[in-house]
Amino acid sequence: MTGPTRTAWSTVPTEEERYRPLYARALGLRFVNPGGVLCFVFFEGAVALAVLLALAELVSWWAVPVLPLAVAVMVKLNDMVAEWVVRSAALVPEQERDRFRRQVEPVVGRARVPRTLPGVVVATEVVPGPPGERRTEPSERGSSVARGFARPGGNRDA
Repeated sequence: MTGPTRTAWSTVPTEEERYRPLYARALGLRFVNPGGVLCFVFFEGAVALAVLLALAELVSWWAVPVLPLAVAVMVKLNDMVAEWVVRSAALVPEQERDRFRRQVEPVVGRARVPRTLPGVVVATEVVPGPPGERRTEPSERGSSVARGFARPGGNRDA
């Protein structure tokens, strides 16, 4: 292959470059790697949309070449933003990356979910148990729902 060599940041090996769609090669995409179907949608889909809009007289016929060009500019801009993100992420020290990974790991366990019904306040009280463990259960004072007297239309005292 002749011409300038790719930088170390390129995600597509040069051997596979010739198998990429023409749209991606023409734009010189290095970080965004659209497949054949997506390239078809980007170019031919934009042309078809522009023709339909022009036939419906919603836009002038200048939209036919301008809309695919605007889509291509946005795809290339997206590729450039992806490059900036990869380069800035490479500058973050490994220690900071490990700390960030620990912070975003999901916590596995059980969360307390309050038992509430729309329009009804259920009071809670501490139930005696082993030391260090605090459990709550619904109070039977002041709540007709806790006593089993819920009405279908809501819990209104008449």
